[in-house]
Amino acid sequence: MGRNIRKRRSPLAVKVTAASAALALGGGGLIWANFYASAHESNNDAWGGNRTKATAAQVATISCPDVGQKLTNVPDKARTDVAGELSNLDRQITEAYQRLATTRDAQTRDASFVQNSILQPLKERRQNILDRIKLEITRVGGTAPGDLDTLANCTGTPADQTNAGGQQGGQNNGGQQQGGQQQGGGQNNGGQQQGGGQQQGGQNNGGQQGGNIGGQAGNGPVAADFVDITKAQPNVQAKPRQARNASRGTFTTRCGVNTNKNHNTDNVIVAPGVKNGAHHLHDYVGNQKIDAFASNNTFLQGGSSCQNKNDLSSYYWPVVRVQDGSQDFDQNNDGGGKEGNVGKILTPVQAQIKYVGSPTGKVVAMPQFLRIITGDAKTTTNGLANANAHWSCTGFENKVQLTEQYPICPQGSKVVRSFAFQSCWDGQNADSANHRTHVAFADANGNCQNGFKAIPQLTMRLVYDITPPTIENGQVKNAYAVDGFPEQLHKPSTDHDDFIAITKNGLANKIANCVNRGQNCS
Repeated sequence: MGRNIRKRRSPLAVKVTAASAALALGGGGLIWANFYASAHESNNDAWGGNRTKATAAQVATISCPDVGQKLTNVPDKARTDVAGELSNLDRQITEAYQRLATTRDAQTRDASFVQNSILQPLKERRQNILDRIKLEITRVGGTAPGDLDTLANCTGTPADQTNAGGQQGGQNNGGQQQGGQQQGGGQNNGGQQQGGGQQQGGQNNGGQQGGNIGGQAGNGPVAADFVDITKAQPNVQAKPRQARNASRGTFTTRCGVNTNKNHNTDNVIVAPGVKNGAHHLHDYVGNQKIDAFASNNTFLQGGSSCQNKNDLSSYYWPVVRVQDGSQDFDQNNDGGGKEGNVGKILTPVQAQIKYVGSPTGKVVAMPQFLRIITGDAKTTTNGLANANAHWSCTGFENKVQLTEQYPICPQGSKVVRSFAFQSCWDGQNADSANHRTHVAFADANGNCQNGFKAIPQLTMRLVYDITPPTIENGQVKNAYAVDGFPEQLHKPSTDHDDFIAITKNGLANKIANCVNRGQNCS
């Protein structure tokens, strides 16, 4: 696998603004405090001479261990209950972040406020849920991880450590790296190497790091999250060499761009039965009846936006919004404005969904109801091990793919976000306890490891017509960002995509056969 080589930004001191600015979201949405503070000011600064208090105000977000990814061996009988408890953990973090964002004045007056009033109560509430998870696993005969209790504690992350995935995990290693596989439409998605670390137009990145977490709702993005793509270094790697018996075909399914506004904030894969389990809004194409309460028993009744009506698969991804001061229909809703996902929702101008083959051999058909999540919605606190975000611009896709920055595209070029899903399957399971271990990426040569079987690789390419943001005095104007959990600060690396394979009348076999024969089908 290729490494994700990143330049670490050095935090710079930030000028103090002697007031806290509160931005009220239109129509009664949550009020978020957008606070500027510096730990470097002297005792006669505008904060009343208390350097410690100013330092406390620098906590930008909350970082909690991702319990779900640690649970790799949950018995089937306990998975629904455990999934519900994991969703409760997400809800707790969201509530704690909202309290963090709306108590900035109290934080400046009391250096221990964040620890005593936010983090310690959060730890106690998390411990209760971890105890319930252990009970749910053991009562059906399973064994809970011995170190589960160590995952209760959360920390406050300073503003200068929230850029580029929390500056954790400088190498992609969790099997989530694309490893040189070909991306749909001839794009090479290889190697998660970040072309970032660039400064756009001489911007003052430090001005965005020392306490201002920016954005229309006060939770990002910031100027350092953007790069002029014409100044980013080329980083796309060569495709794996194709073997003689490679499966060279493609199968394209045309499912539209969600012009009918089929949205919800659920995630039936990770939080079945939990309303607002995603805490952010998804676009849905394909199956039209996917929400938290859908199941294998109802998937085939959903109807489809795809031209091929045998394709009832669900393809869903977080929406992109432009933060130009406007609001959308969900400004007062959970998962929307109440959780810091604000701005005008953008509909892609193009959504290409294509299945491609393996460079090393033939593929087997995907099993019915196979679930795959690619990428990680929590990279700001988890690091980049499972990141699989790819941002680029039309005309640059074969040169630059960005993981940790959004591109600023030149005139006439459109923003592109693309995904190449895991293409190796364990041959047995349609899902796994942490929704990752039943599938994997091929290695850098295109081979599946550990007895996994090659399946048609789902690739997606979403194109957006976005007026380029501008950087002025270290501030980004008219930013765009992907929806996400509020504490993840809308970082580009949190982009992810979800898929459930649902077909009828032998379509899964037809896709595999088309790819194996080297045909281009639709």
